Parts: sequence; C-alpha cells; structure tokens
Amino acid sequence: MAHLFEQTIRSAADGLASKAFSSMELTKAYLAQIRGLDLGIHAYLDVYDGTAMDQAHASDERRALGKSFGVLDGIPLAIKDNILIQDHRATGGSQILANYRAPYDATVITHLRAAGSVFLGKTNMDEFAMGSSTERSAFGPTKNPRDLERVPGGSSGGSAAAVAADMAIAALGSDTGGSIRQPAAFCGIVGFKPSYGSISRSGLMAMASSLDQIGPMTKTVEDAAVLFEAMRGVDPLDQTTVDFGTVEYATRTDLKGLRVGVPRQAWGEGMTLAVREHTEAALETMKQAGAELVEIDLPYADEALAVYYVLMPCEVSTNLSRFDGIRYGQREARLTLLDTYLDSRAEHLGEEARRRIILGTYALSKGYYDAYYRQARKVQTLIRRAYAAAFEDVDVIVTPTTPSTAFKLGEKLSDPLAMYLEDVYTVGVNVAGLPAISVPCGAHEGLPVGLHFIGKMGGDGALLSTARVFEHIAS
Repeated sequence: MAHLFEQTIRSAADGLASKAFSSMELTKAYLAQIRGLDLGIHAYLDVYDGTAMDQAHASDERRALGKSFGVLDGIPLAIKDNILIQDHRATGGSQILANYRAPYDATVITHLRAAGSVFLGKTNMDEFAMGSSTERSAFGPTKNPRDLERVPGGSSGGSAAAVAADMAIAALGSDTGGSIRQPAAFCGIVGFKPSYGSISRSGLMAMASSLDQIGPMTKTVEDAAVLFEAMRGVDPLDQTTVDFGTVEYATRTDLKGLRVGVPRQAWGEGMTLAVREHTEAALETMKQAGAELVEIDLPYADEALAVYYVLMPCEVSTNLSRFDGIRYGQREARLTLLDTYLDSRAEHLGEEARRRIILGTYALSKGYYDAYYRQARKVQTLIRRAYAAAFEDVDVIVTPTTPSTAFKLGEKLSDPLAMYLEDVYTVGVNVAGLPAISVPCGAHEGLPVGLHFIGKMGGDGALLSTARVFEHIAS
C-alpha cells in the first residue's frame, strides 16, 4: 500500500476513477499511517476512524453507481482544530474548550462534504492560532516530520506535519499572519493563503476577524487550486465574503515576460545564509526561465509587523472575551461572577493567549486607543496603498517565506519577540488582505526552504498559475 502515500489529490482522484484502489483502501491506509507515525509527531488531536471509513464507503458506493461528486470525492483530508465539524470536538488548541463539541459545520466543511471529501480528523495548533511553532497548544507540541527535534511552524503546524508525513493527502489551515505559509515552508509543502473574503470564515474560531483566512495545505500547487475552488464563494453567513468572479487557473504556461517584484526591504538583513542562498537561487531559476526581476520599494513594509501586532491583539481581546466559563468554555465556579471569570480564564487559557488579550485590551483602553489602534489602522491603509502601487509595475512579488529554516523545539519559546519575528515576511499580506503562497525551493541540511509569492487582491488564479509554473521548473 506504500504507493498510496505518494498520491496528490489529482493522482488519487485518477486512481479512484480508474479503480486502481478504492476510497476505503485509501482511507484505511492513511488511518494506519496515522496510528504508526503520529505518536512521535503529534499532528492530530482527534482521529475519526469510524466516520472516515463511513464517508469512504459512501464515496465508493457513489462511484460504483456512476454518481461521483468529482475530484475531491473520496479524498482523505485533515482539518485544523479551529474549523468546526458538526458533533466533533473543536478545541482550538485550548484547554478552555477541551470538551466543546461543534453544533454545526463550518461553511468550508459544508462545501467539502458536498464534494465528497473524507475527514480523517482534527490537527494540532497553537492555542486559538496564536503562535509560530505549534508549541503553544494546550495538548502538547507537534514535531516536524523532517526533523523530530524541530518545530513544524505554526499555528497550523499539525496540518503541515500531517501532509508532510503522509498522514493526509491534504489539509486545511487558517492564516492570520502567516499560519499557513510559515509551517508549509518549515515542513516542505505548499501553503496557500487566499485573498481576504474569497473563502467564508463562518465556523472558523475567530482570532483576528479582519485578518483570518482559511486556506489549503497540500503537496502541490495544483492541489491547492483544487481545494480553493471547492471552498471559495460568497456566503450569507459571512458578510466579508466577496464575489471575485471566475478564477482562471491555467493563465500561464511559462514565466516569459513575467515581471517579478523583489522588495528591497525583504532582501536585506535578517534572513539566514541558507534561506538567502536557496531563495536567491530560485529567483535566478525564474530569471533563466524568462522572468524579469524588478527591484521594487515597498514603503511601510518594515512597519507591517508592528501594525499586525497592534491590530491582532486588539481583535483577540474582543474575540476571546466570550471564553469566560459562562458563555463558552470550562468553568471554575466561584462565589462571585468576577472571580468565576478571572479564575476560569486564568486556569484554562495559556500564557500566550493571556498575553495577547492583555496587550489588546491595553491598546483599546481609554487614552491609548488613538495612540495605538487608530494609528495602526492609518498605517494599514498606507501599506495597502504601497502594495497597490507596486502591482502597477509588477505581476507578482517574491520574498522568502521565513527568515530561517525550522528551529529547534523550545529554542524561542521563552522569547516572544523572537517568535513574533518569524512572521516578518508574511504578516504584510494579511494586513493588506492579499493572496500569497509558499512553495518549496530547496532544503538546507534536510530542512526545507520556502519561496513566498504574493499576488494582487482577487488575483488568486493568476498567482496559483505562476506558482505552479515555478514549481514545475524548480522540481
């Protein structure tokens, strides 16, 4: 059955269609792989052995009757544990929700059910998606399958590790400041953060509502496009969703004439020599394939990290106020309501969650709102304008995905600032709402390096098309 783990969504769909194997065989193999490997990696929080096999059986029956739902029918997927699946546990990586069961499906799950997907289980994550290493999970850290002494990245580290270790064909993650793309780079897979508003956030546990976006984590760019197409669209349950129209995925077959923006700010100090060597070699590969490299200036790029770490905690402070032991979450019963609130949150929220709630509450408080939150919003507008101006001259912007390869477990856990700097190349995209994708571009001493492609708002199809061509010429 080893060949089953070499499948992409596309090749598995072809195998199912040709009856080379069944969905039940495919799903059973992945469940066995999880049982064999996940004890040492801890990518999953919950595994759905029974329901997964039931979904696979239903898929095989549809196919036998000639009523297959399409390319995703019978494909085993992993789902990040902040995305709701009805009647299944949804912890968000937090002890406060250790016993919470979702009362309904997230919109993306509704779409994937309609496509016939098989859900293998829920993957580990930093608590409420706050982290860059998946060490902040209340249920223990996930390890990088490429090196078990290193982190898989975060906050979607469980999803990245599941795909990289062949414990799922593909997975869903969420990206607020790089939480899909950074772990994808660390684990050597593809991670796509779509344009803000292209995929519904209904049923996604909100961290920072104006920045969060669900997206695919896959083995290939083509697979990312398949999942994106299945999930995207306007949703009446999420009024921030936007109709971006028809998406064309095959707009480019080569890189000739492609104008690639190379921001001065992203290629200065801060990245390791290994990342620099591999990403510069990738740029040279693109140049040899006919792309034109254009050095550009991105004003306020250096401020994007600061803007993110003001806006995000402010929204965290608001969104996490519901987890108080009364409306949601485990309760520590005390004599007064205030003590119940305080002790429930102190006992069941982790250190990083409490830190960001405090920072956000402070920034929103009287006397500081104008100095922090309002000022950050103004600079956010300037950042959006800077990206828009850059895209008047170039087709795509390229940077490293991360400043370093995967670091060792525990290495940055006691230094929040060092951990926050892991997002330096990715947060600007979320602040501006743009689509971006990380594609592997080599490895240093067995540790993968990712190349980060940024596209125009709503230009997801063109971005995926460009990334797919790069993936082909770089392989």
